[in-house]
Amino acid sequence: MNDKIVVVALGHRALGSTLPKQKIATQTTAKAIADLVEEGLQVVISHSNAPQVGMIHTAMNEFGKAHPDYTYAPMSVCSAMSQGYIGYDLQNSIRTELLSRGIYKTVSTVLTQVVIDPYDDAFAEPEKIVGRLLTKEEAEMEEEKGNFVTEVPGGYRRIVAAPRPQRIVELDAIRTLVNAGQVVIAAGGGGIPVLEQGTQLTGASAVIEKDFTCGLLAEELDAEQLLILTSVEKVELDHDTPNAAPLDTLTVAEAKKYIDAHQFGPGSMLPKIEAGIAFIEKGAGRKTVITDITHARDGYLGNTGTILVG
Repeated sequence: MNDKIVVVALGHRALGSTLPKQKIATQTTAKAIADLVEEGLQVVISHSNAPQVGMIHTAMNEFGKAHPDYTYAPMSVCSAMSQGYIGYDLQNSIRTELLSRGIYKTVSTVLTQVVIDPYDDAFAEPEKIVGRLLTKEEAEMEEEKGNFVTEVPGGYRRIVAAPRPQRIVELDAIRTLVNAGQVVIAAGGGGIPVLEQGTQLTGASAVIEKDFTCGLLAEELDAEQLLILTSVEKVELDHDTPNAAPLDTLTVAEAKKYIDAHQFGPGSMLPKIEAGIAFIEKGAGRKTVITDITHARDGYLGNTGTILVG
């Protein structure tokens, strides 16, 4: 275990949902990251991209409809574009914050591909909603192209699979930058989903749950801690009820019991808990901390948040 490496998973609230809001949000996020750097840590950051990739997907496909000479943008390309522009704002905000504290450290974004399994069960049950609201006719056209749609209030939306990450393609590059002392932003949005076809990597029509990729990244870097920053200071049992009970610590055995009891919401807290468990179980001395971004340093130090241990 490398007791200096911490992998930080940023939720969508750390980024905002529009370009102007993202500029502002990343300034706050940068302060939290700089706090961790001041603790002497090697920080690796991954992030959500749900609003951003949806916006890009909608914009590119609307452009394609209006301009027949241009093709539609596949999900893998939209994911790559979101990594680029989120990374751009993050690395500049973090660089500025570090310099304001007298810390001279390079911040780099790595465009990251993540291999998925073409036989993953998720492809039989797509669940992630992407893109704009569709009419019935547009939804039928999507289905004719082999895509999946689901009915929502006011119309239809496209849905894609969320397979589990198998391998981070640019892992060696990420490790090299970390070993060189840089703050690294990588595997944004769970990574660009790709399929291995011989020596080629082909983009897949899917999205990867970012918490699972963050856990895999922390595992491969042999990090000390997986720090998941979300919208709550502590994980709660009976969340959003009068009986809500925050958890200070949580063992893997307890977490599995609560998962079986459906205590954690699918698509929200559940993947965070599952990613934390997987990270802990694959190495000695590891822990996962779940808290909000304003308590990032205190969470790392064990002063708040929910601490998940073996």
